[in-house]
Amino acid sequence: MRHGVRGKNPLLRFAVVAALAAAPLLTLASVGQADQLAPPLGPCSGPDCPSTWDPPHTGPFNGADASLNIYVGGDYLVRQNAAEAEGKIAVVGNLDINKAMGGAFNMGVVGVGSMVTPPNATDHVTVGGSVAMDASQANPSRLFIGGTDFFVQPPKARWGNLKYGTTLTGAYDITPDGQAIRDPAAIDEFRGLTPVIEDHSACMARQSATGTVVDDGTTVTFTGDGTSARQVFNYGRNIGTDGGRRSLVFAGVPAGATVIVNMTGGDVTVNTNSGTGAADDPLTVLRPNLMWNFPTATSVAVTGDAQWQGSIMAGNPAGTTTLSNPGTNGRVYLAGNLLQQGSAGTEIHNYPFNGDLPVCGESPSPSPTDDDDNPSTSPSPSPSDSTSPSPSPSPSGSESPSPSPSPSTSTSPAPSPSGSTPVPTGSASTPVGPPLPDTGGGDLVAPAAGAAAVLLGLGGGVIALARRARGRHS
Repeated sequence: MRHGVRGKNPLLRFAVVAALAAAPLLTLASVGQADQLAPPLGPCSGPDCPSTWDPPHTGPFNGADASLNIYVGGDYLVRQNAAEAEGKIAVVGNLDINKAMGGAFNMGVVGVGSMVTPPNATDHVTVGGSVAMDASQANPSRLFIGGTDFFVQPPKARWGNLKYGTTLTGAYDITPDGQAIRDPAAIDEFRGLTPVIEDHSACMARQSATGTVVDDGTTVTFTGDGTSARQVFNYGRNIGTDGGRRSLVFAGVPAGATVIVNMTGGDVTVNTNSGTGAADDPLTVLRPNLMWNFPTATSVAVTGDAQWQGSIMAGNPAGTTTLSNPGTNGRVYLAGNLLQQGSAGTEIHNYPFNGDLPVCGESPSPSPTDDDDNPSTSPSPSPSDSTSPSPSPSPSGSESPSPSPSPSTSTSPAPSPSGSTPVPTGSASTPVGPPLPDTGGGDLVAPAAGAAAVLLGLGGGVIALARRARGRHS
């Protein structure tokens, strides 16, 4: 497994960095080249990347990752009983947390996951627009950023900032010395990633299939050619929407190969019971090099009762990706919106994508599927030139709140960087102790994912122990 940032072509990597600064679309010379995603996307970056990435667990912390684990080009909505989102996060639009029964939503540092956090003293969550936590219930929704590792002595805080562009309303809790800072320019360093994600997603969709996909009614089997360093599967059907969840099996994939699954179509669902997160699970072995690509979908739904393995890329800036599965283990890179919801503690865990993606020029390669039983064609979408966020989706039964904060008597934090304004105020109530996320416990997992359920169930208990030498802003 590869860790850190590695590039096969230094000049190419410099070109990508320049493209991010100017926010144009990335167009490179010849189809057939390949490279890892450039920072802040893709592999772990920074001096404290771990040598191994453990299955989802409760601690101790295991290094730091300066790359983005979640990028949302539109709005990020948290609904139902979603619990956590691990790693460094950037949202171009708005962040809106409105849980069905209120309570905690952890970002950056979580109770169960890879336990690889964003680096200390950095911006753990950056939002271009507003941040709002619903305060209409007796138990209001509350955002937590940061935490304390009590598995080491002396205990060590993992802390970082919340940066936002317009307004901050509702209850939140940030571990010292982290601050909530209004800084409309903070998102600018990430905003140019939307067209980069569009371009990569479109490029993957142009690739010719190297393998076949067969659904026998209970299992979807992806069979590779056994030799190619990049295995490509193009599939134009939903998975598990015709009466039952599907198991996912990959065969004929050489060790270390990059695996790309292009899920084509406008309304795509993957409903699976495969994935435990255990180290010896075949999907866990594939995870660092596995990319699920949704190039044109206006609606993507990942659901089921397992720990999803692999990264997700969705290239349509007008699309919405809904994660309602117990756990997503991999990067989540979306040109459009993200809706995270679930009845039992849906979580996103921080795991890198180390695979080599194709590099496309202006002339796309043909992309027929090799699966005669599943005749799907891969689109060649044209990435949008617009980087403006898409309108927020409106899930049934939930509205975006805009509660007004009450005056706070808490001490103002340390001076903020030039051009930004720290705002430590939220709701006027301070809980006796930090509320804990419901990570779902045994209700989450099918028999194939029992180990993951145990890990998720432990998360809330460890937060009770490890959370936190905090400064509360309420």
